[in-house]
Amino acid sequence: MTTSAPGGGATGAEPPFFVYGTLLPGEPNHDLFLRGRTAWERPAVLPRALLYEGPGYPYAIEGHGRVHGTLLAAAPGVYGELLGLLDHLEEFLGPGHPRNLYERVAREVELPGPDGGSARAWVYLAASAVTTRSLRTGGVLIPGGRWAAARPPEKPAARGGGPHPG
Repeated sequence: MTTSAPGGGATGAEPPFFVYGTLLPGEPNHDLFLRGRTAWERPAVLPRALLYEGPGYPYAIEGHGRVHGTLLAAAPGVYGELLGLLDHLEEFLGPGHPRNLYERVAREVELPGPDGGSARAWVYLAASAVTTRSLRTGGVLIPGGRWAAARPPEKPAARGGGPHPG
């Protein structure tokens, strides 16, 4: 796994982000963290990954599957702000930090549709402590890699608490 810039180094490039949980359009953290901060958003697929249920948000890990989500680019002038917000939300403290909930890694994502193609993007994958401790030993795999489709509709009264990673 790499944690270097998706563009291949310190080129000043601002790589897009691949999101697959509570940051998806229509989910609660999309409005809280992304509204007004993105230049564009489009459906995308993360190959060689599996999706697991988490406590109100999902975890993606390396594996033999596909995770469906959204590729998005920061609006002009807000890349640093957005990167900081997402790192904080996903509890990413730095590459390999023992208290990380997620690791921010550079991965190739596929762009479905007539234009197709792929893009290098930042993806938040479950940190190794989370993967080893709970997902691989007793986690619930989400078949098909679509988080929103795998969970029951949320009841308005059950929403309490603050935002969750994802």
